Amino acid sequence: MRFPPGFRFGMATSAYQIEGAWDAGGKGPSIWDTFTARPGTVRHGEDAKVAIDHYHRYAEDVTHIAESGVRDYRFSISWPRALAGLGFYDRLVDELLAAGVRPVPTLYHWDLPQELEDRGGWLNRDTAHRLADYAGAVALRLGDRVRDWITMNEMNVHTLYGYALADHAPARGLGLAALPAAHHQLLAHGLAVQVLRTHGAAAVGIANQHFPVHPASDDPADAVAAEMFRALTNWTFSDPILLGDYPDETIRAGVGTPDAQLDRDLALIGAPLDFYGVNFYEPTAIEAPRAGKDYSGILEVDIPDGMPFSPVLVKSDERTDFGWAIVPEALTEILVALKDRYPSLPPIIVTENGASFHDAPPGPDGRVRDPRRISYLDGHLRAVAAAIEAGVRVEGYYVWSAFDNFEWAAGYDERFGLVHVDRETLARTRKDSWYWYRDLIAAQR
Repeated sequence: MRFPPGFRFGMATSAYQIEGAWDAGGKGPSIWDTFTARPGTVRHGEDAKVAIDHYHRYAEDVTHIAESGVRDYRFSISWPRALAGLGFYDRLVDELLAAGVRPVPTLYHWDLPQELEDRGGWLNRDTAHRLADYAGAVALRLGDRVRDWITMNEMNVHTLYGYALADHAPARGLGLAALPAAHHQLLAHGLAVQVLRTHGAAAVGIANQHFPVHPASDDPADAVAAEMFRALTNWTFSDPILLGDYPDETIRAGVGTPDAQLDRDLALIGAPLDFYGVNFYEPTAIEAPRAGKDYSGILEVDIPDGMPFSPVLVKSDERTDFGWAIVPEALTEILVALKDRYPSLPPIIVTENGASFHDAPPGPDGRVRDPRRISYLDGHLRAVAAAIEAGVRVEGYYVWSAFDNFEWAAGYDERFGLVHVDRETLARTRKDSWYWYRDLIAAQR
């Protein structure tokens, strides 16, 4: 595999999943602290109070990142921690720069301060303005060293799992009445872009999850259901940014903002970006619901009865240990689809891609053998190369994740990391995939 000169190989993490130190330095609770404290919300009753203790072990962790040869490290800033001070992120950024790694922080990766949730969370338009204030404070403190910023992460997943359903924090379970939360996150993105530009940011982007959605059969009803699901989960979160409007009038009306104000919001949301982040894991197959058919367990979360679309199992020769279909060519497909849909699409960075396998602990020789992850990454990097060959401007690829971590409602069973983390001792061990990635990067030089 050969990639264009300057291609940005990286790794990615998020604050809540790795930092731990849940109340250090006066940090207040996030919606995820509240969610994990409720019985039955997280597998095995686990939480992220310690996570992998990155807060205290960041210097060691930066060594694992830097010695792989990656150019970029995408991490997120904990909004509740930032409210108590930014000293930790000062130290982290300095450590990364000293190691020759470009810091690429994400402002919001799902850990809303609980005090804002108590005022309505993302259903409250004011939360978007509070994020803009937070963005300004972070940019003022770190902007002399951080040049590349990501505003929001996977608004579609946060909206679907946390607001439409109740599988993630804040567990609202609103169904389609969750659309205002989607709009207010998009507005927060637009406001944050404006603020970051004011503070001289060199490059601003967003990380949206995208995936192909296919009808399960040739039945016209399945095609209609798939198109509706595709619009809700993909284009609702990218059309406003890249085309300046929602994909259809039903969604536009559902966000609950009067037309005059909505047009002003969309002008802000659609401000030009320097790059567009794509998170990809697996494709989806959808059919019109069949009466009496059990659709539970198909996706990571179950779509409730009464919706006009239902998932079916994607055909795949291989699956991750999380049950996700391994279809590398679907990454090429969605990257090409984005190019075709958006004439003014900025350069793409694949801001997340990776797989959970239940890796065995280090063997007697100290190695963590994860050949299936190596195969997964190889296939998906080849899919990126194919997209580039097809004319898509892909300028980078970040592996999810640098370390085994807290996988939200799935707890610690799911291991996505290039670096193994022992759950008892928190000792770090580089997996075979870490060495494979290092050698791939070195071969590009």
